[in-house]
Amino acid sequence: MPHGNAHKGKVSYLESPERKKEFSPEQLLDLIRLRESDNVLDFGAGTGYFTIPAAKRVKGNVYAMDIDASMLGIIIEKSRKEQLENIVPVEGSIEALPVSESSIDVVIASLVLHEIQPLAPLLQQLKKVLKKDGYLICLELEPKGSSGKAPRITSEGMKLAMKEAGFHVKEIIFPSEALYLLVTQKAE
Repeated sequence: MPHGNAHKGKVSYLESPERKKEFSPEQLLDLIRLRESDNVLDFGAGTGYFTIPAAKRVKGNVYAMDIDASMLGIIIEKSRKEQLENIVPVEGSIEALPVSESSIDVVIASLVLHEIQPLAPLLQQLKKVLKKDGYLICLELEPKGSSGKAPRITSEGMKLAMKEAGFHVKEIIFPSEALYLLVTQKAE
């Protein structure tokens, strides 16, 4: 059953202490200064690495979107344990985001945008769901050489894609040697 082992490997990486040590969800949430009233979309939520901590900080909804129903099951279980009632699990695809237009204050896309080809249509979808002046936060690995996996997008390449999609790049941060964080804002 290779699929089951791959799934366990993905979950163990997403939940690893090494990942938290490199760049914790609290560090990201501190950087973006969530407001208590914000609605957040965790795009490609995985096991809820950002979903759960964000839901503890806001009274608005935190939409945990993933294409993998088993990942959403993990988030639902965690939210029950934490007694969080503002998490909305959303199984969806990039072709039509199942979130209302202009309803989201902050989109968090962590280690997922490099998997989307072409990227421009998704960025337009994310822009539609964001409120005026909403933020799209992109966390990705800075490529070092080539690998057999989905090609990574450099920080410069991601900045360009964001600008072309109509986002203002407000800040770029390198929380570690391997990671970059782009803070972008919807431009009208």
